[in-house]
Amino acid sequence: MEHFDAAIIGFGTAGRALGGALADAGQTVAVIEQSERMYGGACVNNACIPTKALVHSARLSAAMGGSIVEREERYAAAIDDMNKLRDSARERNYHSLADRPNVAVIDGRAAFTGPLALTAATADGTREIDADRVFIDTGSLPSLPAIPGIDSPRVHVSSSLIDVRTLPRQLVVIGGGYVGLEFASMYADFGAQVTVLQRGPAILEHEDGETAEAVRKSLADRGIQLICDADVERIDDEHDQVLVHARIGGANGAERRFPAHAVLAATGRTPNTAGLNLEAAGIELGERGGIRTDEHLRTTAPGVWAMGDAAGSPQFTYIAYDDFRIVRDDVLGDGARTTENRGAIPRCTFVHPPFARIGATAQEARDAGFTVRTATLPAAGIGQARILRDETGLMKAVVDANSDLVLGMDLFCEDAQELVNLVKIVMDARIPATALRDAVFTHPSMTEAFNNLFAALRDAG
Repeated sequence: MEHFDAAIIGFGTAGRALGGALADAGQTVAVIEQSERMYGGACVNNACIPTKALVHSARLSAAMGGSIVEREERYAAAIDDMNKLRDSARERNYHSLADRPNVAVIDGRAAFTGPLALTAATADGTREIDADRVFIDTGSLPSLPAIPGIDSPRVHVSSSLIDVRTLPRQLVVIGGGYVGLEFASMYADFGAQVTVLQRGPAILEHEDGETAEAVRKSLADRGIQLICDADVERIDDEHDQVLVHARIGGANGAERRFPAHAVLAATGRTPNTAGLNLEAAGIELGERGGIRTDEHLRTTAPGVWAMGDAAGSPQFTYIAYDDFRIVRDDVLGDGARTTENRGAIPRCTFVHPPFARIGATAQEARDAGFTVRTATLPAAGIGQARILRDETGLMKAVVDANSDLVLGMDLFCEDAQELVNLVKIVMDARIPATALRDAVFTHPSMTEAFNNLFAALRDAG
């Protein structure tokens, strides 16, 4: 039995950062990762970093135009560039831990055999490990719908589609949420004909209606076909393509067939906990399949913590990193940082332009009992948007009429992924909306539009 001060299951964002922090504190650390292609986690290998690199390449390609053959060549080159980027990032992440004398990186599949005891099934056999503390950071897996034909080799999830080096000239996306729309926008920029099939009545159906409609119109204006109330019934392989059969408009609706060279199933993800034998450690799962934790991310087993997607946290890399900070503070600090005090959580999907959101929509705020004031500013009214030659979208703010505190914001415009971070600081610090109205910002910039946006607040109680 090998003993370590700490064992970390999963070499993801939180696991990598925690391994480094514990090693710096003089502890011996075992990091068990089942795939040598996942050092650093999903972010650097098949999610944030590679996909945003492709989004950037896609926008450049769209600006260049050209024939479909030229676009296909640029797509293949973009895939090659993305692979170099993520290979480099993976190697850096690996060496950030493996090169430390008190860290052992073990390639294998971990399972609990007791409260603080593990086995790691490796290519060379099974290693038995125990530790004073165990930390789980195993991420999440795509959740595929039970559709006949979903196992076709031409049906992909986001992480496998970006490995396809040949541009699918026709792409069908199942799911009109964040990931589905981001990929639809990106592949349309690369030159594909894209159809999005959304089971619900609208894309982004849980977002503010005005903003969601602006996103829908923007995508449609770029040639993306968006079909709602679409229930995919089966997928058939047909020579060099597939046919997606969907019933439109409910059980009595018409059946339509959508040909495609590739299909993206963007229907959500589920915590990756299967095979860990959590019962042996006394670790319980929550209602949605994530590991049950308290505000310090402690599990129901003493001496065991869970972080990131595996803990049922919001599925964002920056939340996984904040989970690391919470656990680090609990283990090495005073425990003051918790899931209860990390403030408002921003989110962004990189459609074209990006759509970022933080806090409550106007309706959510009213439902929570607030009297609200709102303001909407079209991107066409922002000088910097005109300079950037993208006047698509809007800014929308929701403010508490009584306290003048910002309750939420939608940003569907250029630089939205940056602007939303300033809004988070304002919300977390409880800075009044008048501060954004009256602040002196650089010119020209997207940020200075906050002056006009918050000057236009009106009652919407």
